[in-house]
Amino acid sequence: MPTDLPTTPPPEAAPDVMPDADLAMDETRRLIASNKVEGTHVYNLAEEHLGSVYNFMVDKFTGQAIYAVISFGGFLGVGERYFPVPWERLTYDTRLEGYVVDIDRDALDRAPSYAGDESPWGDPAYGRGVNDFYKGPWQR
Repeated sequence: MPTDLPTTPPPEAAPDVMPDADLAMDETRRLIASNKVEGTHVYNLAEEHLGSVYNFMVDKFTGQAIYAVISFGGFLGVGERYFPVPWERLTYDTRLEGYVVDIDRDALDRAPSYAGDESPWGDPAYGRGVNDFYKGPWQR
């Protein structure tokens, strides 16, 4: 079992828990339930709306979130594309009530993506391609 996962806070750490009983079941200041992450808006640094978190990919062995999969484009689900973004690239912005990622719309258009009827995760090269893209020269 990983030792770097959050532990149950001691009673004196109670301020970390939201006061609303409904929220306490879904989130604290540091933790949030997956169903509350899915659907959260994603923006770039210019505060342009890029899409929403469709889901996220979790490493089965470490329990760590590896990618946020952002849904982008399309209309009523038709033509929508899914863009995996390394989880560590997202920052939650309380003012926007969404995640911010340091990628502009043009770069996102060039990022690895897939359609709803595709399943690229069975190919290890796909994950390497995602990682290589986010280490690419467009960031400089």
